[in-house]
Amino acid sequence: MSLPLRFRSVCFFCLLSSAGLSALLSGCNSRSDKPGGQTATTPPGATKSEPSLTDSPGTWYRQYRGVLPGSTDSITVHLQRLSDAPGETTLGRLVGFYTASDGHPYELAGDTPADTDSLNLRDISAEVTDKNYVSLLWRLREQGATLVGTRNGRPVQLRLVQPPHGIQLVARSFASKVLARPDHPQDTIMGHVSLHALVPVSGVARKALTANILRGLRGDTLDTQLAPTLDALWKEQLSSFTSDYQQEAGLMLTELENDTSSYRPFATLRYEDQTSTYVLWNEGDLLSIGYFGYYYGGGAHGNYGTTVCSYDTRTGRSLRSADIFRPGTEAQLEKLLGRYARLTLGLKPTQPLSDALFENTLPATSNVYLTSGGAVFVYAPYEVASYAQGEIRVFVPLSALQPLLKPGLPLGGRAEVVRK
Repeated sequence: MSLPLRFRSVCFFCLLSSAGLSALLSGCNSRSDKPGGQTATTPPGATKSEPSLTDSPGTWYRQYRGVLPGSTDSITVHLQRLSDAPGETTLGRLVGFYTASDGHPYELAGDTPADTDSLNLRDISAEVTDKNYVSLLWRLREQGATLVGTRNGRPVQLRLVQPPHGIQLVARSFASKVLARPDHPQDTIMGHVSLHALVPVSGVARKALTANILRGLRGDTLDTQLAPTLDALWKEQLSSFTSDYQQEAGLMLTELENDTSSYRPFATLRYEDQTSTYVLWNEGDLLSIGYFGYYYGGGAHGNYGTTVCSYDTRTGRSLRSADIFRPGTEAQLEKLLGRYARLTLGLKPTQPLSDALFENTLPATSNVYLTSGGAVFVYAPYEVASYAQGEIRVFVPLSALQPLLKPGLPLGGRAEVVRK
């Protein structure tokens, strides 16, 4: 069970021609604090065959390797720095995960205080968080290519993996502030819209993989539609948010100014629309991506959720639920989920699931991604439990899933077992 607190800082997870890829990259690298900020053009020197592409300022995806205190098993830490949230200028947001040899990913979230080389992280996976939602703290600082510091007060050192294993990815960030009433430039009430994307820059199937990641970012459930460009996705998101926000919040702001007899906090008119792309797994021939979306349109709280998808980086092919599991395995998956969900939910083996969920069963969701050691099933707030419980993520190990998997999945040496 993922904690809602992490979303305060990480606030909404066909072939492409060379010309299409160049167009995709033409809008990459944009941040603007001015209302209606637009994207930048292709960096100087970029070509259609090999576009020049670097991280947007303040953003990156990195891999680190080290050993946890008190353990002999080395871990790989996959870490992303997202640009500052719209309206925030003091913290850089961090998201990521770490994993040992068993392929179980443990989630991380945190921040980088302004003008420092420090990284503050916390474990947010339910398996390493106690019943009072107290999590382990990582306090690190950059020392050349190494992160040094403590985890839960004990020394830890993480070495940068360069080049990273798996697919190399470049982080691109876009953001804009939008006036509720464009004809009132003196207004301080604004909405915030942002997009954080990851673009592959390595791999034999880079173009196909890029196209499918962009489809995932758009929310496509099939790979048959023409892939969008990143520039077009951002423009569409900005245009849609601007139109809806100004029609709704602009009108309400005018009404509030004209009628002071009723009270409504002006803060509820500061709408937000945030979309982010997260690395959930990146090893060998397997890449798993999360598309996180957060939207606040007034009221007590916003809504969020993560759509996930795995990719075979040998071909760029998307691996959705129907591509992963054999037909007719739903009942077996539900039984396995009931067993392993108890670990996530903090329930005893004989305790009913209804003590934590709406029902006494946990259906197999199609929102699932692979790691080299198993599969993670992701449930949105309200889907199977209350909003207060946040997103629920259940890891089922490969040892339990093997009879249910389709052959040929990109799971490294473990895939040979699946083929038998």
